[in-house]
Amino acid sequence: MIIIKNINLLLRFLLELFALGSLAYWGWHTGNRTIWRIVLSVGAPLLAAVVWGMFVAPKASIVVPTWLQLLLEIVVMGSAAVALYAAGRVTLSTVFLLIYIVNRILIYVWDQ
Repeated sequence: MIIIKNINLLLRFLLELFALGSLAYWGWHTGNRTIWRIVLSVGAPLLAAVVWGMFVAPKASIVVPTWLQLLLEIVVMGSAAVALYAAGRVTLSTVFLLIYIVNRILIYVWDQ
């Protein structure tokens, strides 16, 4: 069971990276000029990473109540799913969201 729990934590990390990549993908495909593409594809994941690192990460620099931490996590992951959807990657967005939900439930059940 320990191996499965560790795989779940690895999946969590990969989902976090995928969320950042999704926001960058959205930014690049949303901008209509090169400068805006660069700004959005760098700025969106950077903002998400700052929020994650400050409030959601296990060693976050600012300790917030659990409910707020969960809310911010859902906002970041949900934004990544919406970004994929907006960029025309509907199936990928749906699969990402479903995997995230299952992963989050397992994290809660296993108290990870």
